[in-house]
Amino acid sequence: MEFLKGIYHDILALGIVFVTFLVNTVGKLGYAGVVLLMALESSFVPFPSEVVVPPAGYLASKGEMNLFLVILAGTVGSILGALLNYWIASRFGRDFLLKYSKYFFIDKEKFDKFEVFFNTHGEITTFVGRLIPVIRQYISFPAGLVRMNLKKFIFYTGLGAAIWCTILALVGYYVGNNIDIIKENIDHIMIFVFPALILLVILYILRYKYRKRRETVSQ
Repeated sequence: MEFLKGIYHDILALGIVFVTFLVNTVGKLGYAGVVLLMALESSFVPFPSEVVVPPAGYLASKGEMNLFLVILAGTVGSILGALLNYWIASRFGRDFLLKYSKYFFIDKEKFDKFEVFFNTHGEITTFVGRLIPVIRQYISFPAGLVRMNLKKFIFYTGLGAAIWCTILALVGYYVGNNIDIIKENIDHIMIFVFPALILLVILYILRYKYRKRRETVSQ
């Protein structure tokens, strides 16, 4: 037990050092640092946004940065990282998957159905995905895989990223740069975010079915 406590305290100490490093990095690089770090977070690199934007929000509370520009920089960085994932999937993933689909138990027909689904529901899928931990970083891959409309992809990615960056920046602004307090507050916020996302998806499904029913009647 003492051994595990020692490991925990070592990890916690490293976390504090890391957050301090990020605060200093953002302080030196400014908004460009937020863009760079959030681009990494939004790409395939496993880098948590919870340790990027809140420190910038904390600096905004001290008058060293502008809160609106912090959110804007985080959103721009998120879009850039998402575009990298989109390009990777579009450039390499699609052709590779179609060529070797039989080895992944995915035939051309299944892929076509997946492509139709994402092109039809890609907006809500991309938007909601940007607000869900873990999925947030990787939702760009299926979008690129089916070559979702790029303008729509950027818009809905940016919309979801802007909401997420706003949450993170406000948490940092009001609670400071303590990683444990930040995580606790974000966990509390997500309790309200998840039901809102579920309600949004339900409303989207009802609207989609209603629209399809009207189209069927009018034919």
